[in-house]
Amino acid sequence: MIYIALGGLGFLIIHLLDIVSIKRIPGIKPLIWLTGNGLVVFSIIMLCLSPDKLSLPLWLTWLGWVVLPISLFMLIYSLFINLPLGKTYVATGVWDTLITSGLYALVRHPGVHWLTLAMLALILVSSSSLMLIAAPIWVLLNIVLVSIQDRFFFGKMFAGYDNYRRETPMFIPNRRSINAFINSLKQTGA
Repeated sequence: MIYIALGGLGFLIIHLLDIVSIKRIPGIKPLIWLTGNGLVVFSIIMLCLSPDKLSLPLWLTWLGWVVLPISLFMLIYSLFINLPLGKTYVATGVWDTLITSGLYALVRHPGVHWLTLAMLALILVSSSSLMLIAAPIWVLLNIVLVSIQDRFFFGKMFAGYDNYRRETPMFIPNRRSINAFINSLKQTGA
């Protein structure tokens, strides 16, 4: 259970980036980012290696191996490529450009979807009973923290965020956001 708590602490630390960005504290963003992500990744590894295993059919394990690389790639893409890595997680202060294209035209927080799928895939791949406990806790914690970001921080951090909030759904795509997503793909030539 200690690793479940450490992973939860990692998510909390990661979400401190908003406060550090707004306060413009130099040099601390990369430290917070590395510490939070390090705790989450370490906790995931330790839980996946746990000897308490679920009895899952082989086809579910294979499904997990199919979903895991796709979800991890999309998670990395949405958080570290669609958003510029250096400006978002390393540079002092708040990056002044609001990203509303790509996956961010579809929903305001696409990382939530990919993290959820990655957690599900990790349960299937590892067959870890502790991962089965940790994943829903961490996903729920992430949703709560992202909701706090959305409501209290991003409006202060990004000009035009209130308008973006009105036009783009938080988690569940709608017809308008799907069309905006397709149009943003056409504009980038993807």
